[in-house]
Amino acid sequence: MPFAVAADGVRIHYEVTGITKRAPVLLVQGLGGEKNSWNLQRAALALRHRTIAFDNRGAGRSDKPSGTYDLEQMADDAIAVLDAAGLDAVHVVGLSMGGAISQIIALKYPHRVRSLTLVATACRNHQWRADLLQSWADTAATDGMASLGKEAARWMIGPRSFRRILPALGWMGPLQLFNPPDAFVSQVQAILTTDDRALNDELGNITCPTMVVVGNQDVLTPRGDAEEIASMISTAELVIISGGAHGLHIEHASTFNRILVEFLGRAEKAYVPFGHAAAVAV
Repeated sequence: MPFAVAADGVRIHYEVTGITKRAPVLLVQGLGGEKNSWNLQRAALALRHRTIAFDNRGAGRSDKPSGTYDLEQMADDAIAVLDAAGLDAVHVVGLSMGGAISQIIALKYPHRVRSLTLVATACRNHQWRADLLQSWADTAATDGMASLGKEAARWMIGPRSFRRILPALGWMGPLQLFNPPDAFVSQVQAILTTDDRALNDELGNITCPTMVVVGNQDVLTPRGDAEEIASMISTAELVIISGGAHGLHIEHASTFNRILVEFLGRAEKAYVPFGHAAAVAV
């Protein structure tokens, strides 16, 4: 079972699948999730790419240190995973909180990013969403993760798919209910303490091919959030998946996987190592 070691000694569990010589894709998970949430994408990419999926600190098989986390630290964890796996530049795909982490990766480590796919995510903490996430943290701390599960799931899955998808959440996400509540709370605080003004000021510096994906039924990170990100990144294209909610990578996996595979193929053809020439829009 491979682990990377972060700068502060925290062990980050990761797994590499797919064809070794193909272009690598790093999959960055969201709040409370773990790498199995990407299983449908890993299967779809297996014949075309080498995929690296990992558990953020505080989730899955990675260490769950007590105390505060921050998203820049979690971006550094992702780079530690790439270093441990012997990988240089990768296509980065980030979901929800993982999308925020991925934005930081692209800004702090642009030479490590071939392309950027931001899924069901945002670049600022609106007060209503901050209040909601804090209420989730309070519920987890007071009543445990099981009490939080169905409440959070209703924000992540469209109403038509709720009964069909709910049984799969235990092994695929989007919330890993077996994580300790204090680790979940630490991840929430990492989101809430992020300086989103600074992030917004810098998004225009991202020059790699970028795709921003949102479902038109996403009520946690609605279309307006995706449009805001896409408007700030000059190389970004915006994709809206009809009927998709926050967990669209599971709920509408076939549609999302097709869009992702097509984008990664175009981005890889356009890829120029960082510093050699200007990035080519795809």
